[in-house]
Amino acid sequence: MLVERGLQVMNVELVSEAYAIAANYLRRSGAIPDTLVTDERLLGIIIELLQQGEFNKIRLANTAIARFETQSDARAVA
Repeated sequence: MLVERGLQVMNVELVSEAYAIAANYLRRSGAIPDTLVTDERLLGIIIELLQQGEFNKIRLANTAIARFETQSDARAVA
């Protein structure tokens, strides 16, 4: 399903599948809590990657995981 967001059209299924993959991994690793609440930071990373032209759900998820973990490490050091 395509949804217009501002002036952009976004594939909701692609975003939700990539989010599910990334969130599942991050929950299992303990990086995010095991709740049903959407992690806005992770979702934002996925949307940003999609806007940059990435449309492969596995690459979206893997890149989002890497960025999320890198940002989390940087926050822990600061």
